[in-house]
This record gives sequence, C-alpha cells and structure tokens, in this order.
Amino acid sequence: MSNSVANFFRWIVFALAAFALNYPVISTLSAAFKTSAEISRSPGLWVHAPTLDNFAVVLEITERLNIYFYLQNSLIASLIGSILPIVLCFPMAYLIARRGYGIHIIFPIVVNLRAMPLIIFAIPLYMMYQTVGLLDTALGLGLILAIVNLPIALLLLLNAIDDVPKELDEAARMDGAQIFAIVGQVTLPICLPALTTVFIISFITAWNEFLFGLMLTTTDAVPMTVGASFFFSSGGGGVQWGVAAAVIVVASLPPVIIGLLMYKHISRSMIAGAVKG
Repeated sequence: MSNSVANFFRWIVFALAAFALNYPVISTLSAAFKTSAEISRSPGLWVHAPTLDNFAVVLEITERLNIYFYLQNSLIASLIGSILPIVLCFPMAYLIARRGYGIHIIFPIVVNLRAMPLIIFAIPLYMMYQTVGLLDTALGLGLILAIVNLPIALLLLLNAIDDVPKELDEAARMDGAQIFAIVGQVTLPICLPALTTVFIISFITAWNEFLFGLMLTTTDAVPMTVGASFFFSSGGGGVQWGVAAAVIVVASLPPVIIGLLMYKHISRSMIAGAVKG
C-alpha cells in the first residue's frame, strides 16, 4: 500500500511539473482558438466557444502578409543550415577522430563559437553580406545558420565516429579499400543515427533563429520567425492576441512534427556511447 501511495504522489508531482513546464504552450494553444472578445473577457485556459477564425486570418494570403512565403523561406534556409554543417563536419570529425588533425586548434575554435553571443557578429556580417550581395536572400540566411550549427554538429559527429571501432577501418584497409571507401562504406552507415540527430537539431535551431532573420532580411527572404511578428497587429488597434497565438502555433508545427517523428533516432544516438563496451 505504501508503494501505491508513493507512486500516486510521484505521478502527481510529475503531472504538476509537466503542466508548469508546458503552461506557455497550453496557453498559446488555448488563445489560438478564442475570439478577441473571449480573450479579453476570459483569459484563462478554458475555451468556451472554439473558433478557427484566427487560423483563417493567418492562412489567408494578403498583399502585406503571406505565411506560405515565410514558411518557404524558413524551409530553404533551414535545409541549408542543417545539411551544410553535416557536409563540412563529417569529414572534419573523421580526420580529428582518426588522425588527430586539428584536435588542439580547429576543434576548440569551432566548438567555442557557440559560446560567443551571436550579436557580436551582427555588424561585420551585415557589412560583408551587403558587399557580396547576400542581404535578403535565403542562401545568405542559410549560410549563417550553417555556421551557427557547426559547433554542435562537429561535437556530435566526433563522438559518433569515436564510438566506431578503429578495427573496422583497419580491416577495410587490409582489404584494399581507400580512404573515401572506408569513410563512405564503413564509417558513414554506422553513424547514420548521429547524422540524423545532427540534422534534426540543426534544422530546429535554424528554424527557430530570429536574430539573423531580423537583421539580414527585409522583404525577399523573411523567415517564419520574423514574419510571424507581422501578424500581431495585422488588423490595427493593438495586438490581436488570438491571431498572434495562431501564427505562433503554425510557425511551431514543422520543428515540433520533425522532433516527434524522429525522437527515437535522437534518443538512440544520445545513448549510443553509454552502452559501448
């Protein structure tokens, strides 16, 4: 009986903690299905008269607001910002793990980039992009997002390659395989879970980036995070909280769906090193 009571209170504590942590999400979902009048009259979580009017406003294309355009820009920039770090960091991680190249210089420099406030790069990046013509382009935004994702990509891929037994490389080399065949046919398939994890984390990070989207785009490449703010006062007369909540929900769907669908790959990659040996 004591174990049952302990389990009951444990679940109560867990439920309260989960509710507290997810309260902003629940509150936003609730507001998205309320009218402006109900939000003013009853700002709590309960929805008395659910409505889809807020989503209709968000999904409607107007001369000033086009959520599909913002979603497209975010998708292009996020794909560049998540695929490019993998292309750059996988061979770099292999050389560091197997040959020790750059372990004392390149690796610390790249990883420590993530510890620096991104605002430091604002002025030089803007001036450089203005010079080379990358301002207000999805390519330019994607390139800087790739740089933001380089440290975590290199760190995760280096750990993944370290977990691959070197004996597999030596066996392939004895069979006459060259370095590219070893990397592509031996190491790469084993590291697929880690590559998937890097892609997911990088994609979510790139999708949620606001600073560089605000700083480097104006009209032609505005991402979803920046475009969502345009809806907050789309009808005039102050902030339309229902519309604001609806656009936040729509903007959050892509990374949330990807995270939920690929959760098993992330967890498998994260615990892989813990069971080694």
